[in-house]
Amino acid sequence: MKNNKIKFIDLFAGLGGIRLGFENVLNKNGFETECVLTSEIKPYAVKTLQHNFKHDFLAGDIFDITNEFIPDFDFLLGGFPCQPFSASGKRQGFLDTRGTLFFEIERILRAKKPYGFILENVEGLVKHDLVNKNDNIGRTLSTILDTLENDLEYNVSWKVFDSLEFGLPQSRKRIFIVGTKKEKVELNGNEPSFSNLESIFEKGLEPLKSGFVDKLMSHFTIEELYGKSIKDKRGGNNNIHSWDIGLKGEVSDEQCILLNKLFKERRKKQWAIEIGIDWMDGMTLTLEQINTFIKKSKDELKIILDDLVEKGYLKFEHPKKLVKEETKGGIKSYREYDMTKPKGYNIVTGKLSFEINKILDPNDIAPTLVATDVSRLAVPDTNGLRRLTIREGLRLFGYPEWYEIPTKEYDAFDLLGNTVAVPVVEFVVSRIVESFKNLDNIHLKLHQEHSVFAD
Repeated sequence: MKNNKIKFIDLFAGLGGIRLGFENVLNKNGFETECVLTSEIKPYAVKTLQHNFKHDFLAGDIFDITNEFIPDFDFLLGGFPCQPFSASGKRQGFLDTRGTLFFEIERILRAKKPYGFILENVEGLVKHDLVNKNDNIGRTLSTILDTLENDLEYNVSWKVFDSLEFGLPQSRKRIFIVGTKKEKVELNGNEPSFSNLESIFEKGLEPLKSGFVDKLMSHFTIEELYGKSIKDKRGGNNNIHSWDIGLKGEVSDEQCILLNKLFKERRKKQWAIEIGIDWMDGMTLTLEQINTFIKKSKDELKIILDDLVEKGYLKFEHPKKLVKEETKGGIKSYREYDMTKPKGYNIVTGKLSFEINKILDPNDIAPTLVATDVSRLAVPDTNGLRRLTIREGLRLFGYPEWYEIPTKEYDAFDLLGNTVAVPVVEFVVSRIVESFKNLDNIHLKLHQEHSVFAD
């Protein structure tokens, strides 16, 4: 880091959020920065990076980048892919091909020996592959930390941050792992600040026009929709089911009561014992079983249930049994219909089949944005509902107003669902800058002590 110039490489760059926060803080503190290599494989991400940053050396797949190909640098930045450790993925960790991308980071650190690094991943990395339930961290993170500290000889610190505490109206918990050759970076000290969604919403945009939205608006006022989820799964008071808005066909009050009752009853473990199957969250119940908590004649009850099957709210099927098979990789478990058991009625579940699965509350915060769900979030605006805009998505992550994503909306939301909260990065980098100052003070003190001794 000669003449206050810091060179860095940006791996798995995405939207370049780590780079953005890194350069913002260092430049404000008098450092000149230069990105000497960027690695990213998604074409629409590359297009976005080129649109927003100056790039002298934009490379592709990290597996194709040899050590000799990489210029010397001071810091490695890497939000390495999170799917292997994420609750929304299969959680296979290092068994997943993408999990080996950490070892590509290790390879580069070992060969280039930079001053430091900033790595980012999902909170699920902390306890992934847990040995004992009371352990603080799992074997995956232990392996990563051991490699960085003992093998590569970095002073490493890590912490899970929630973007909610950095003035962003979204709860997004991510682990940051920071290491330097000289000093362990202190990652505590953030003073929490909070905001709500109203602060990032645009106003007066064109509302959605569809039969689905018409159904919602005909049953609820726009204020009553604030914060509501729309899915035929669990959800409590903040959930709207398809039958609540007559999405598949209008239902009577009597049918609505039956569906809500069945929705809860089918989760009770007593039915698994009575049916003779392993319990699952949502079991098929026979006409006779339903008749124990819906007091009607069987003939009348069957007419009501069959009408709901015809409309698509219920399905008439055999219960599912748990099957376990021994494979080379261990025991494989799955469910299949048990044809020896009588057929019954069950709720037709699902959320991604709905045009909207959540309406945001301007007075609240957003859920953690996930790439598959972002396009199905709705925003109340004036007298209607509309999609979350790309600009609002960028604001949810603390990107500046000049930043643009010049791609299709679907691709933009894919990038947003996998990006970082820029203010969190800025805080982490500010702690690294503080460590620079600590080192300067140590060097000054040593110099003064040496001068006194020389005198």
